[in-house]
Amino acid sequence: MEKRYSLARYTTGAVAARTGDEMSGPALLLAGLAATGSATAASAILAGLTVSAAVGGPVFGVLLDRSPRPGRLLACTLTLYAMALGALLLSLGRVPVACTVLIAAAGGLLGPALSGGWTSQLPRVVAPGALPRANALDAMTFNLASLAGPALAAAAAASAGAPSGVAGSATLICLALPAARALPERSVTEGTAARRRVHTDLTAGFLAIARSPTLARATTASVVSCVGSGALLACTPLLGERVLGGADRGAVLLGVAAVAALAANTLLSRRPGLLRPDTVVRLSTVVLAAAPALAATGRPVPVAASAVLTGIGEGPQLTALFAIRHREAPARLRGQIFTTGASLKLTGFAIGAAIAGPLATWSLPGALLAAAGVQLLAAASSF
Repeated sequence: MEKRYSLARYTTGAVAARTGDEMSGPALLLAGLAATGSATAASAILAGLTVSAAVGGPVFGVLLDRSPRPGRLLACTLTLYAMALGALLLSLGRVPVACTVLIAAAGGLLGPALSGGWTSQLPRVVAPGALPRANALDAMTFNLASLAGPALAAAAAASAGAPSGVAGSATLICLALPAARALPERSVTEGTAARRRVHTDLTAGFLAIARSPTLARATTASVVSCVGSGALLACTPLLGERVLGGADRGAVLLGVAAVAALAANTLLSRRPGLLRPDTVVRLSTVVLAAAPALAATGRPVPVAASAVLTGIGEGPQLTALFAIRHREAPARLRGQIFTTGASLKLTGFAIGAAIAGPLATWSLPGALLAAAGVQLLAAASSF
């Protein structure tokens, strides 16, 4: 391990990359809605960016676990992802929507690098005794990104037009490149072990998840929960338009949720042994079911309350999921398990967004109630 690489450097890079990632979703929704005038088309573009992660995650995990210089691989992947966002920006309103969706799907292959790719490297950045604290800090970077990303997307759309948010997202991802490239190199022993597993690497992450009942339950619950979260995100521009007075104000709801998530994680971090991670996953999905049900009322106060509940559920759920993965994942497969888990979640998110777009156009309350039902299914699958 390179002593000069600090947790602060890791965190700075992760925050930049993840803020750009969190900014890209609402920015693409707003840019797609502005360019096409259709919520269905906008949600299809977002779904395209996330649905292909099911393929990209496992493949990237294999490459990451086998690479002697995982930081360089991560930096190259971030560069390509930023380029894909630039291509999306150039295509909006200039080519058919189907072509834009295909570009989004190509870029989405690289999406797991921004989440699981970073987190899988954490045990090689800090000493084993510092991992629990570092894991909590790493989860909080997602909360910070969820707070800053939508807020920046909304601010960019309001001040310089919806497309500027997409450009800002790509810029933030590029700012993370130095921290990614400098990640510690893999030892010779690790590299040799990886080369002996070539023929099984591609399925190893899935098999490791399936063979661990605890990991399988947590993964299933988180993936199903992401279907509901994707549906809720696809509804936020319409919620902003119909309840708050502007489609760009829907992104404010995501910022409120991120503040609540950060606050919930901060409180739980002071008493880490209060609840087992498995219990937190179950309880958080129940809380997440209540959020879209409140939003379905279409009134400002319940809609604001739903954003708070979303954060209270999502923040602890992510921290607990990371704790379960670090606890259950074999060290030699950690990269694959984290990126495979991330890819499955992104795919679930994409499915929810794709379904909710047309459904919200027909009935916004109906789409929100459907999201609530999906979260209840997630809670049931965690037992």
